[in-house]
Amino acid sequence: MPGPLFAVTIEKAAKRKTAGFLISIGHGIVEIPLMFIIYYTIDQIVASETLQIVQITVGIIGGVLMMVMGIRIFKNRNKAVENYESPKQESLIAGIWTTAANAGFILWWLTIGTTLVITARNFGFLAFMVFAVVHWLCDFLWYTVVAFLIYKSQRFWSKRLNQAILIFCFIVLIGFGAYFFSSALWSAIISSQ
Repeated sequence: MPGPLFAVTIEKAAKRKTAGFLISIGHGIVEIPLMFIIYYTIDQIVASETLQIVQITVGIIGGVLMMVMGIRIFKNRNKAVENYESPKQESLIAGIWTTAANAGFILWWLTIGTTLVITARNFGFLAFMVFAVVHWLCDFLWYTVVAFLIYKSQRFWSKRLNQAILIFCFIVLIGFGAYFFSSALWSAIISSQ
């Protein structure tokens, strides 16, 4: 999703084709410990009998949040991309700082991310590890490929292509948001019977 980390990737990729690799490493330095913190502290935060209530609440809020973000992307698809001034530090530091300071990232992990960790946790530590590695690898591949492609194809980007990418992001966010919301709502209905 276009956001601060994506903007930093675009800005750094214009100068260095390996920017995405370094930014994703910086992103992982913040994100991976956060996943483990959620995994190991969820029981202390929530009693086991209320875990389902928290999962339903987080699913509903996270689903709504994703749909709102999708709608915002769709509404802003015709606006010009604003220039983003990244810190003068290297790509690795920019990845760490942008991730840690991103309110959307924190909100995502407090809602959608927590739901994913709880779901993986239900299948055991190995499933959680697979989730954590695959999740970070997706980020790693995404930012590395995006940066490389931007570095190689900057001169070919048009407004029409930018809009197509944003509409794709809108569809993905609305789809996942609706899935999280409806799954949580269905769980609430079943548990109340």
